[in-house]
Amino acid sequence: MDKEKAKKEIERLSSELEHHNRLYYIDAEPEISDREYDEMYRSLEILEKEFPEFASANSPTRRVGGEPIEGFVQQEHRVPMLSIDDVFSKEEVGEFFRRLQKNLGEDSIPVTIEPKIDGVAVALHYRNGELESAITRGDGAVGDVITENVRTIRNVPLRLSGKAPDWFEVRGEIFMPNEGFAKLNEARDEEGLPTFKNPRNATAGALKLLDSREVAKRPLDFIAHGHGFVEGVDLGSSTEFRELLRQYGIRPNEPFWEAATLEEIIEAIDVLDEKRHSLAFGTDGAVIKVVDFRVREQLGFTSRAPRWAAAFKYPPEQKETVLNEITVQVGRTGTLTPVAELEPVLVSGTTVRRATLHNQDEIDRKDVRIGDTVLIEKAGEIIPAVIKVVLEKRPPEAEKFNLYDFVEGKCPSCGSAIERPEGFVAWKCMNPVCPAKLANRLKQFVSRKALDIEGVGTIVAEKLVERKVVDSLTDIFRLESSTLKDLNLGTEEEPRMLGEKNATKIVDTAKRARTSPLNKWIFALGIPQVGESAGRELSRLHENFSELSDSEILRELKTLKPGQPKEKNELLKDYQIAGEVGPTVASSVVDYFESDAGQELLEKLKALGIDPQSENYAPRPSEVKGSDDLPLAGKTLVITGTLSAGRSEIKGLIEQKGGKVSGSISGNTDYLLAGEGGGSKRDKAESLGVPIISEEDLNALIGEN
Repeated sequence: MDKEKAKKEIERLSSELEHHNRLYYIDAEPEISDREYDEMYRSLEILEKEFPEFASANSPTRRVGGEPIEGFVQQEHRVPMLSIDDVFSKEEVGEFFRRLQKNLGEDSIPVTIEPKIDGVAVALHYRNGELESAITRGDGAVGDVITENVRTIRNVPLRLSGKAPDWFEVRGEIFMPNEGFAKLNEARDEEGLPTFKNPRNATAGALKLLDSREVAKRPLDFIAHGHGFVEGVDLGSSTEFRELLRQYGIRPNEPFWEAATLEEIIEAIDVLDEKRHSLAFGTDGAVIKVVDFRVREQLGFTSRAPRWAAAFKYPPEQKETVLNEITVQVGRTGTLTPVAELEPVLVSGTTVRRATLHNQDEIDRKDVRIGDTVLIEKAGEIIPAVIKVVLEKRPPEAEKFNLYDFVEGKCPSCGSAIERPEGFVAWKCMNPVCPAKLANRLKQFVSRKALDIEGVGTIVAEKLVERKVVDSLTDIFRLESSTLKDLNLGTEEEPRMLGEKNATKIVDTAKRARTSPLNKWIFALGIPQVGESAGRELSRLHENFSELSDSEILRELKTLKPGQPKEKNELLKDYQIAGEVGPTVASSVVDYFESDAGQELLEKLKALGIDPQSENYAPRPSEVKGSDDLPLAGKTLVITGTLSAGRSEIKGLIEQKGGKVSGSISGNTDYLLAGEGGGSKRDKAESLGVPIISEEDLNALIGEN
């Protein structure tokens, strides 16, 4: 591969991996299997090793997971909470063990082998034996404080047994046992609620709930597998650590093996492979860790993972079955996805009846035909996938499948013509009011980070569209509780009405949402490429929709070529436009407001008397620096440590006063706002000469003292 192709492929893989990181770690809505993600990740690693000059400091290979979600207080880990490097074959296990032998100069190295639990990583902090806080892994440096939610998990001790140390940080996985997951999905199915894709998805969703009373209703569990910062007790090995866990009443990870040679490690991996399908929780790998903690210190860490540990990923179990037919689903963005309807087959402990075929190109590449015998696996032990066709078993009557012909060129949901946009492999419905798309756009429109209209969850949004109560996003503002209360959320045979209380909540919060600030409205519209941060920056640059829809700034910005800096453009330089808004976002916004859908939205808002205004309007920061209304205009702040309010609340206050909030310290940072703790960010700020301020200092800057 030549350098130009390598550069483009690295950029493509990095972008895709970041997208899937967000879906997996933040939204808990994965679109691809772990295996597909691992293959992309490995491809990127190989390319970056071969072409290091194109490896970015922000590459997904240098990350540990996902950034902390907003809505919870964030806290830094006193000791970074790193992930463990994966290995995918016994040969790679051998390479890992030989590196240990070479680095330590020993032939025999005691290690442990235990299941890799498919859950959500968390750190529990005990001060003098009392549970003080629980923090998610987050991005490895900062995580979300989910203490109240974790307190609801029955096997997490709120008080340690026996003589406890001054500070004890135990790390492990919160997960949903297989039996509890099955019962939860069965109950949701009976109630007409959407079921969860897998136990990890259900666990992550539960821990994101802001009401711990709801979390308590979920069958969550906790298993410990490591430690972070410890004070007041000496730990010399994993054997001592496991014994301490038992003394404290904390459940350790089991089954558990000890080994000292490569042969013994491979044997333990094989035994676990036989046992894992009968375990109470999902696992797709075996974690290998050096026993002696002093040896661990000697081996050290890379930027993202310890050198003394590796996680072997089992190849997904594969089974043959017959593909009876292919159906087509319409996704939230209008993508038409072909789905294989299979003869039921037991794979990795569960019955598989359906598997995604992704798109027409994938069907053609694998030459999948109706009636074929196909090889199925559950990638990551969760998501069913068609691996290949067993050609020697193909019947003479096997039929080729063409998605376009199957749907007769029309969307199965709305009947509009489908298109295959340039650069895309999938067919899409381009109708902006397609019911399948509108329901999903409506969910974003009313979400907490958008217009925050309460009571419109997945089922309500889908039924509002299905029953033709709303035909566009703005119809939500015309609803009346007297008629909305009779919305049937069930079926004609078994009706289930929304009810007056829920209807009143929707109507009342919709009235409140009419006056939401411009940035919330921009995010609510679901314009491609425009996230929450981009919405905030767009509202800084534009006072209202009238300005945004006819923006000279965006029209100029979309003309910039890759690598062309905004700061050197005569028209744009004074605006100091943040990185969240570049040519891609500019093009997307301009295209939206030039479209029929965008023009129709503006007309409907005008008819409703809705005119959202910016609350952070400061297009040229140099002209408003130091003003009473926007005292932080042109200033960039970084937040660290524990403050008196949540991170998102503090961030909102800074942005409201004209400032920007960045996630990392650099020479362009004006202030580090530091609460209790702060660690590495304090050190970096001091080394760069960035002023460190307290909450009191911030209040003085914005004139709230």
